[in-house]
Amino acid sequence: MTTFRLLTTLALGLALVLGLGAASYWSAQQPGRPGHPAVATPAAAAERAILYYRDPSGAPFWSTTPKKNEQGRDYLPVYDDEEPSFDQPAPKQQAPQASRKLIYYRNPMGLADTSPVPKKDGMGMDYIPVYEGDDSDDGAVKLSPGKIQRAGVTSAPAERRAIRALVRAPGTIQLDERRISVITMRAESFVQKVADITTGSRVTAGQPLMEIYSSAVAAAAADYLATINSRTTGGVESYGRGSRQRLVNLDVPESVISGMEKTRTAPIAVQWSAPRDGVVLERNAIDGMRAQPGDVLFRIADTSVVWAIVDVTERDLGSIAPGQSVTVRARSFPGRTFSGTISVIYPQVNRETRTARVRIELKNADLALLPDMYVDAEINAGNAAPVLALPDSSVLDTGTRQTVLVDKGDGRFEPRQIKIGRRGDGFVEIRDGINEGEAIVTSANFLIDAESNLKAALKGFAEGSAAQTAAPSDGATGTGERQ
Repeated sequence: MTTFRLLTTLALGLALVLGLGAASYWSAQQPGRPGHPAVATPAAAAERAILYYRDPSGAPFWSTTPKKNEQGRDYLPVYDDEEPSFDQPAPKQQAPQASRKLIYYRNPMGLADTSPVPKKDGMGMDYIPVYEGDDSDDGAVKLSPGKIQRAGVTSAPAERRAIRALVRAPGTIQLDERRISVITMRAESFVQKVADITTGSRVTAGQPLMEIYSSAVAAAAADYLATINSRTTGGVESYGRGSRQRLVNLDVPESVISGMEKTRTAPIAVQWSAPRDGVVLERNAIDGMRAQPGDVLFRIADTSVVWAIVDVTERDLGSIAPGQSVTVRARSFPGRTFSGTISVIYPQVNRETRTARVRIELKNADLALLPDMYVDAEINAGNAAPVLALPDSSVLDTGTRQTVLVDKGDGRFEPRQIKIGRRGDGFVEIRDGINEGEAIVTSANFLIDAESNLKAALKGFAEGSAAQTAAPSDGATGTGERQ
C-alpha cells in the first residue's frame, strides 16, 4: 500500500511539471505575446523605424521594401537602433589644471574670438583653454611636445665656420691686348716672297714670314756698312751708331743687322720674321705687292694667356676685388676647369643690364681656350676666417628685419632680432644678436612664428574685450553722476 501511494505521488508531480512547461512554450510562440522573440510589441514597433530590409541568408542584398529571396524567405527588417554608428564620441571636456590658473578659452580654428567659459564653435569644436603662463609677456612662444613633434621642429647650436660665398657670372674669352703684335712697313716697300703661312697658323718667335725690298732700307744698310768698313778714326764710332739706329728705326729685324755686321755685305731683300710665338690672326701680305708705310701685313697674337671678360651683377660688386681666385668653366669642355685671378674691375656699370665687366687672367697652356668662347666664372668671394654662422633656413627675413627663434627648452621659443652678413654654402653670417652655442630653430620656424602672431592677436583681442566690458559700467556711473 505504501509503494502504491509513492508511485501515485510521483506520477502526479511529473504531469504537473509537463503541463506547466507546455503552457509556457505555447504562450511564448504566440505572436503579440510579451515573450515572443521575433515580433516587437506595438508600442516598441511604433518607436523604432525600419531603415531597410536585408537578405535572411546573410548575402549582401538589401531592399527598401519588403520582399522575398529566391528560396521564398522574407527579407528581415533592419531598424535604426540596429544600424552601427561611425560617429566618434564627443571628446570629454578637459578639466582645468588645478596647479595653473585658467585665463580664458580661445577659438580652436585660430580666429580672434575668446570666451571666459567653455563653449563650442560653429562646427562643434571645443574652445581651447589658455592657462596662466601660456601667454607670457616675455615674448616667448610655448608649444606642447605633441605640436613640436608634429611640426618637425629642429634646433642646432650657433657655431663658427668659414663661409664660402660664390659669385657666378657669364662671359667670353678675349685676347690679351698686351700679347698682340702687328707687322707693318715704316717705308715704302715691295713684298717679294711670302712664307707658307696662312691665317690661323701657329708661328714661333724668329720664324720667317716674308722677304721685303725697300730702297730706304737698302740705302741705310749701305751707309752702315760703309761706316763700319772705314778705317778712319775720330768720330767713326758715334757716326756708326747713328747709321745703325737708322736701320732700327726702319724696323729692320735685329737678326738681319747682326748678319750684316758679320758678313760685311748688305742683302738685296730683307727677311722679316715673327716677333713672338702665337697664332696668325691676319695675313695681308701677297707676293709682289706694294706696301705703303703703316699697312698691316701680319697680325700675330700670343694665346698662352687669355682674358675672360665676365659680367658681374651690381649687387655682387662689393664682394669681389682684384686678386681673388676664380674658377672658369668653358661650355665647350664639360667637366674641365681653368684657374685664374681677377686683374681689373672696369669702372663702369651697364645702364641696361646693371652689370659691370670684370677681367680675369687665365693661363691657356694647351691653347684650348679660343677668342669669343662662352665661359661661366665662379668667383670665390668668401673669407677663410671662421665667423658665427647659422643655416639659411633658421633666419626669418622680411627684407627690413631678420629674426631667429632661440630654443629656450621645455617647448619655449624666444624670437630675437639679429644682424646678418655674408651668405654662402647654405649658411649666413650672424654679426649681432646671438651668442655662440645658443640653440636656434632651423626648421619649421615659420610655424612657430605663425603661432606667435596668433597668440599676440588673441591676447590683444582679449585685452580689448576686457576694456569694452569695463567701459559700459564706467559710462553708467558717469551718467548717474551727471543726472
